[in-house]
Amino acid sequence: MNKLQHKWALVTGASRGVGLRVAKALAQEGCQLIVHSRKLDNTREVVAKLSDMGTKVYPVAAELESTGELENLIQQVRDISGNHLDILFNNAAIMTPWRELFEPTIEDYARSYLVNSIIPAKLCDAFLPAMLERDWGRIVNVTSGIADQPNLMAYSCSKAALDRYVRDMLPTLAGTNVLMNLLDPGWLRTDLGGPEADNHPDSVIPGALVPILCDKNEGSGHLYQAQDYAENEPFARG
Repeated sequence: MNKLQHKWALVTGASRGVGLRVAKALAQEGCQLIVHSRKLDNTREVVAKLSDMGTKVYPVAAELESTGELENLIQQVRDISGNHLDILFNNAAIMTPWRELFEPTIEDYARSYLVNSIIPAKLCDAFLPAMLERDWGRIVNVTSGIADQPNLMAYSCSKAALDRYVRDMLPTLAGTNVLMNLLDPGWLRTDLGGPEADNHPDSVIPGALVPILCDKNEGSGHLYQAQDYAENEPFARG
């Protein structure tokens, strides 16, 4: 039996790109899935496909720029899983426009921080207590390897804030079997990464599963690079 058999997993931004690949991979590991997108129609195809595979899969919708919709999403996940979420894969994010140097707007920063750092942090806050009570959980927060690109400052700063959330939670998680880590998927040819990116979206697997499958002794606070596990795959070389 797979070690993730029957575990409840929530994947945000599961209708395409990294989230879609992770949802399919978790289904193959035997998870019961909750797949999030902005609209239910966006996950209709993946729900149908995974259901045909025999996976228990439930779609949820929320616009993550709305705190009201976030609260509704949290309640839906609790209701579906019986307040027993085991795996949280915080993947959903937005990329702000490329701006001239020193020109990112206040709106760029506000939207980036809300969707890319505050919302993932609040999802962690919502589900960590029950994970700690059961002494089992895996949280993966998707970060970014973007560096030295001030034209994307709002996006990169928002991801850095999420990184800090993980680091500052380490004392709370120490010694437990609730692990929270970071994943850099690499530069992928997705809607967010753009068509000029180095790597095919499929190259995120199997690396994206490593922080979920790791054992308690691996601990929290690590940065996993998905492309480190895709070196032998032809699509990973672009």
